[in-house]
Amino acid sequence: MRQQRAEITTSSREIQVNRRAVARIRSGHPWIYRSDLLISDTPSEPGTLVRVVDERSRLLGSALYSSASQIALRMISSQQISPEELPKLISQRVGAAISYRKCLQVEASSNAYRVVFSEADQLPGLIVDKYADVLTAQFLTQAMDRSDLREAALRVLVQELEPASVIERVEPRIRELEHLSPLGDRPLYGEKMQTTIEMNRLKFIYDAATGQKTGAFLDQRENYASAAQYARGRALDVFCYQGGFALHLARVCSEVTGVDTSRAALEQAERNVELNAAQLMAVPEWIEGNAFDLLRDYSDLGEQYDTVVLDPPAFAKSKHALPTALKGYKELNLRAMKMLRPAGVLITCSCSHHVSAQDFLEMLASAAVDAHRRLRIVEVRGQAKDHPVIAGIPETAYLKCVVGLAD
Repeated sequence: MRQQRAEITTSSREIQVNRRAVARIRSGHPWIYRSDLLISDTPSEPGTLVRVVDERSRLLGSALYSSASQIALRMISSQQISPEELPKLISQRVGAAISYRKCLQVEASSNAYRVVFSEADQLPGLIVDKYADVLTAQFLTQAMDRSDLREAALRVLVQELEPASVIERVEPRIRELEHLSPLGDRPLYGEKMQTTIEMNRLKFIYDAATGQKTGAFLDQRENYASAAQYARGRALDVFCYQGGFALHLARVCSEVTGVDTSRAALEQAERNVELNAAQLMAVPEWIEGNAFDLLRDYSDLGEQYDTVVLDPPAFAKSKHALPTALKGYKELNLRAMKMLRPAGVLITCSCSHHVSAQDFLEMLASAAVDAHRRLRIVEVRGQAKDHPVIAGIPETAYLKCVVGLAD
């Protein structure tokens, strides 16, 4: 039976945790797993605020409880806060997240960026992205799905950013795992669904009713610009989605081909080309197809490129999937390196947080050996600055983007 959303409670429960959890909290990590709890009568209400103590009943702080997730507690403060104070704290954190992005001056290069990044902004379970005058929001935990906390976050977002609309984007699988009632994507404020965003002087159509996750890959924004600094000649963009890398390459390359399995994404990419036709050196060609099959066929046929971009989806959704994921990454990169002309540019990415930067670089070294190429690493990059990486929370550093030259 699904749990219903919890409203404000009048008292906070105390939960005792073991030494492993204490060490994790003191290292700066906000997660406490169910196996780390030392009591059995946990709160019955999903999303309850609880007081967290160690084995000697010393205060560790306050956390949000999930009755469903293996991450039973998510720390929200190192202090004891009352349930009545929680909505105000959420409002303050949303305001602080907005201020941080203003300090970064993200708007100088784009009017589309991440406003709230869950644990990285001390708002576990809340994701907010800005696409010009349209905001998208995801409420991914029992606590953030509470009506009082939703309203607290929404109020600040509307007051500070003055959007035309705020659209909730729903991940059905996560709601199921959190034992939350099923929902569909829906407007929370206003009705506008489509807008045009600017990113590195390029324009892209954004439609809140389509696309993956919150709709676009804003975390690659700075990597798009970096790719354009190195790209040249004949270019291939594999897993191109709606043309983020491909359009940036098309400003500097003589020929660009984008590959994706989604016809809808490629149709959107074509519309994006039309928006930017005046500043493109090449008109991209779009191919609907399986990336592994295409790279194998092109490699066997001896196709040659000056630039290859690989930006696949997350292959490792869990630690158990890591060996298989690394094999997949190696196959892609090996084929890409075989297709690169001497001193060809490889821009290769992984958004799997279970694949560490070291894992990724070791995979590239192995792929280069098998491809009989020498790969010079020019840059090792991560996600855009509006997706902050927090020391002590390795999950916040998930995106790897390597620029290399294959001799």
